[in-house]
Parts: sequence; C-alpha cells; structure tokens
Amino acid sequence: MDYIRAIERQQIREDIPQVRAGDNVKIYYRIVEGDRTREQVFQGDVTRMSGGGARETFTVRKMSFGVGVERTFPLHSPKIAKLEVIRHGDVHRAKLYYLRDRVGKAARIREKR
Repeated sequence: MDYIRAIERQQIREDIPQVRAGDNVKIYYRIVEGDRTREQVFQGDVTRMSGGGARETFTVRKMSFGVGVERTFPLHSPKIAKLEVIRHGDVHRAKLYYLRDRVGKAARIREKR
C-alpha cells in the first residue's frame, strides 16, 4: 500500500492553484492532433471536486451557444498546461448540481469578497 502512495505522491503537481467548488476557472488543455499539439481554453464554473491525491478530479460547467457543457478534468494531469482561477465563488455547497436547472441571472455565482 505504501508503494502506491509513494508513486501517487510523485505525480502530484505543485504548480496547480487551490481550486474549490464555485470558482470560475480557465483551463488551458493540451490537445494532440496528428503530429501537432495545441492548447484549447475551457472557461467555466467548478461544479464539483471529487477524489483525492493524484486521482482528484474537478468538473467545470460553461454555457456554449445556449447549451450547458460540463467537462471533467483530472486535477494533476500533465495535459493541463495552465490553470487560472478567475474568481472565487461564495457558495455553501460542495456539489453545485442545482446550476443545471437554472438559466440566465439565476445561474450566477456571487463572488467572494
């Protein structure tokens, strides 16, 4: 069991900022197309954090042309080139699934002061 923890400790990235549910984040994700690599930006609100250690994941929700898009990213993935926290949200829940049912101004998250 200690071997697994030792390997996971090596894979944890130190350059990732502290991210919580309710934060608005901008993720620069590396995409390989043939022999070329490019970075695609995905910006939205973190709706949940799951797991722990090297297996930690977070789900980001954004509106794209009027359609809600959710995507789950591994937090310590080498494919994440950069992670920026744009705003810290003031929420009282760990999972923000209620945002799926809300539209427009009702789907906003207050900024933490």
